[in-house]
Amino acid sequence: MIDIYKEIDLLKEEIDNYKPMPKELIEQLKQYYRIGLTYTSNAIEGNSLTETETKVIIEDGITVGGKPIRDYFEAIGHSEAYDYIYSLSKKRDYSEEIIRKLHELFYRHIDSEQAGIFRDKKVFISGSEYSVPGPEKVPELITEHIKKMNDLRSKLHAVEFAAIVHKDFVFVHPFIDGNGRVARLLMNLVLLQDGYSIAIIPPVLRTEYIGLLERAHKDDKEFIRFIAERVKETQKDYLRLLKA
Repeated sequence: MIDIYKEIDLLKEEIDNYKPMPKELIEQLKQYYRIGLTYTSNAIEGNSLTETETKVIIEDGITVGGKPIRDYFEAIGHSEAYDYIYSLSKKRDYSEEIIRKLHELFYRHIDSEQAGIFRDKKVFISGSEYSVPGPEKVPELITEHIKKMNDLRSKLHAVEFAAIVHKDFVFVHPFIDGNGRVARLLMNLVLLQDGYSIAIIPPVLRTEYIGLLERAHKDDKEFIRFIAERVKETQKDYLRLLKA
C-alpha cells in the first residue's frame, strides 16, 4: 500500500506544479468531472443515462426521450450535490450537516419529503449477506461515524481516509435511498479538502467494486487498494487534460 500512496503523491506533485491555474481552466476541469462523476456514480446504481445523455441534461437542461424521469432527476440532483462538495473544498469540515445536505441536494427532486432525512424504516441490500442497522440506531451511528472520522483524519493518508469514509458511511446506510451516491460524494469531498483530485469508479468495475465493499465488512484492505487505484487513474486522466 505504501508504494501506491507514493505514486499518488508523486502524481499530486505533478498536478500541483500546474498551479495556480487560470480560472477558465479550473472551471473547464470542474465541468468535465461533473459529467464524469455524475454519469459513473449514477450508472453504478442502475441509472440508464449514457455519459452523452448526462451531459445534455446537465449542460442544456434537455430531457432525453424514452428515459425514466427518475434518471433525469438523479442527474440533476447529483450535479447540484457536486457543486456543494466544491463549495466545501477549501475547508476541512466533516459533519452531519454536510451528510444531510448532500443527500438533500441529490434526492430532493426524487422525493422531497425524504431528502436529507434519516430513514425511519428498515432496509435491505440485495445480494449482501450483511444486514444494515435498524432505523432506531442510525442517529447514534452517524454521530459515532463523524467522531471516528474526525479522529482518524490526521492519522491516515488522505486516500486511505477517503476510502474508510466511504466504507464506514455506507455500512450505516442512513437514508432510505441514495446511500451509495452520497458515500462516493463524501469520499470525493474529503479528497478535495486534502488537495487531491476526485476518484471516479467506472461502471465497468461495478461488480469488482461491490464485491470488495462486501468483503470490507471483514477486511477492508482490498477495498482501500481499489479506491487508491481509482484515485491514481483519475489523476493520470487529470494530467492528460492538463498536458493537452
